[in-house]
Amino acid sequence: MATNDLKLLGGWFSPFAVRAQIALSIKGLDYENIVENLNSKSDLFLQSNPVYKKIPVLIHGDKAICESAIIVEYIDEVWKNNGTPSILPSNAYDRASARFWGAYIDDKLYNSLRNGLFAQDIESKKKHFEELAEVLLKLEDVLNKSSGGKDFFGGEKIGFVDIAFGCYLSWLRVKEKFTGEKAFDEAKTPSLVKWAEAFATDPAVKGILPETDKLVEYALAMAAAIPK
Repeated sequence: MATNDLKLLGGWFSPFAVRAQIALSIKGLDYENIVENLNSKSDLFLQSNPVYKKIPVLIHGDKAICESAIIVEYIDEVWKNNGTPSILPSNAYDRASARFWGAYIDDKLYNSLRNGLFAQDIESKKKHFEELAEVLLKLEDVLNKSSGGKDFFGGEKIGFVDIAFGCYLSWLRVKEKFTGEKAFDEAKTPSLVKWAEAFATDPAVKGILPETDKLVEYALAMAAAIPK
């Protein structure tokens, strides 16, 4: 679908920008993908998100939409009748539940993963990665209860929780490279093992998730820049 009035200000390394890209892909929308230099932010970016000054920002015509979860909901709402799958459930309770777990992921998973990757001492890393393991066990349980035996949290199709979680897959693979341990354990999280494969190979996601080795280099550069 030609939508030349759509621009996404983001970054290839950002799970939050990836989140918006996947939503745009599910809806079959064409857009201009603009990679922001966060060390020298563009005027367009600063004008579009003057409050938080964070990526991503979706620009739709003369409107700027900020914050990745809000962007996903906006995309789903505006293009709900274009013949593509809905991202959020139709039932009000299920929508509320999806938003709850999306917020949980951004709180618990993001912070434990980020803090574990960039902690300066071994004990802190261990603590945060133990917290991450607990989060993944919880999400295994949520997947088993919400999927109805299908591939995704949303059932047969990728939904809001899948996007909220799946945008971190490449960073979880970075964690695997750093620690030598699998993020998803066949014994403890077998459903997540299958889910991750189904998500990463879905046509709407293929080509969007960052390459792990490239992200490892980026993470190492970030770690080196942290004051000792």
